[in-house]
Formats: sequence, structure tokens, C-alpha cells
Amino acid sequence: MRKNIRIGVLISGSGTNLQAIMNACESGKIPGSIVFIGSDTSHAAGLKRGKSHNIPTFVVDYPSIIRNFKKAPQQVTLPDDFDLYEIFSKQTLFPADADDATVKAFFIPRVIAEAAILDKMKNYSIDLLVLAGFMRNLTPYFIDRVNTVPGHPKIMNIHPALLPAFPGNDGYGDTFRYGSKVGGCTVHFVDYGEDTGPIIGQKAYTISEDDTLESIREKGLKLEWSLYPECVKLFAEGRLKTVRKSYALKNGKKMHRTVVKILPSPED
Repeated sequence: MRKNIRIGVLISGSGTNLQAIMNACESGKIPGSIVFIGSDTSHAAGLKRGKSHNIPTFVVDYPSIIRNFKKAPQQVTLPDDFDLYEIFSKQTLFPADADDATVKAFFIPRVIAEAAILDKMKNYSIDLLVLAGFMRNLTPYFIDRVNTVPGHPKIMNIHPALLPAFPGNDGYGDTFRYGSKVGGCTVHFVDYGEDTGPIIGQKAYTISEDDTLESIREKGLKLEWSLYPECVKLFAEGRLKTVRKSYALKNGKKMHRTVVKILPSPED
């Protein structure tokens, strides 16, 4: 069902995907509007894009929070509802046998930052949270407080590679260095892993011997600016359904996967 949705956006950089989504909202392609833009750094140029469109912005300074934790971990104030062992049991960023101190040093300052983001977000009621170049892994603490209805994820991310290939923070660079013949971008829902959530949509481009890292990035960004608004539009129209599927293998075992089904348009 088509409705005007309220969209929150988190960014870390220039905000070109943010701009593409803002344009799609203002043109009516996406039935909705952006109600806030948050960033992990005050230096994100995309904040100026929001201010020029009179969209409220906020900053939660991740670098300072992480530095303060490293200097004096015993002095940090954790959220009242924080459960470290629950996060340990859900997270998939680290293997089960990872050193506890390492895992704590990663998750605790991020949860502190996420609690600050959630505090800023409570002033707004949103239907969808869009990560538009937000260069931080979200923890189960944050994800569970946004995804409050089981089976109905509402955190969306775009990645500059054809997942599951080349997850992480340098999708275009990894695609280029590996000598791939095809590259692309992926929009997916966010889960507890790094770029592992169920895929909503993908677009691809070919890579020639004469391409450079800059030229494939240019190809990819053009596709990103098209793909992301398309996926947000599908969400706004109520046409994305997350489905858990099971398949019987020849050896008798079962394989499970989560897929995003795109429902037909009521107008079709």
C-alpha cells in the first residue's frame, strides 16, 4: 500500500546518495520525506545538503567517543538497557572464539555512540532508516531498537559492490584490484553482520581493461543514485517482503536463506 513515509538518514561523507533520495522525494518519485539527517562526524559535507533543504541535522561524534573510551574505559557511562552478553550472542562481526577484550573494545564505545543517536532519533517517528555512506558497523543494540517488528526490517544500506562479493569499506577498490570483469552496487537490509543482510536490489556495470579505479567508481555511483531511490520507493509502496526459505539438498540436509520478495504493484 502506498503511503507517505518518514525517512531518517545517517551519513559520514559527501551525501551524494542522500541527494539522490532527497531529489526523488521532492519530485514525488518516492512517496515520503526525509525528517532528519544524522552523522558520525561534524565534517560530513552531506550535512550542508540537508541544511540547504531545511532538514534537521545532528552529529554524534564517534571519534571522540572511541578516544575517550580508550583513555579511560572505566569512566564511560553505559545505557541502562545495555547487555554486553546479549550483544556477544547476536553479533557476527567477530568469531565465537575472539578475544573478549577485543570484542568489548569494539562494541562498548559504539553502543555508547548508538545510544546517543537513538536519543536524537526519539524526536522523530520514522518508517525507514537509510544508511547513505554511513561508515560505521551498527551493533545488535541499535538494530534491535529500530527493527521492533520481527520480520519487518527497516534499516537499509547501499554497498559499492555486488554482494556477497567484496563486503567492507572499499567495495570499488576491492572490485578493481581483484580484476573483476563486472562490478556493481547492492541495496540490502541491515542485519548483525557486515554487509550480510538480505539483498533488495542490485545493478551491474562491465569493467574493461582500460578502466581505472576512478572510472569504475564513476560508473558505480551513477547506478547507486538510480538504485537506492528505486529501493526506497518499493519500501514506501509496501512492496518488499522478507521471506525465510528452506531447500532440501541431495545429501538430505537443508539449506536456509532469507530473501526479499518484491511484490507486484497494485497498478499492474
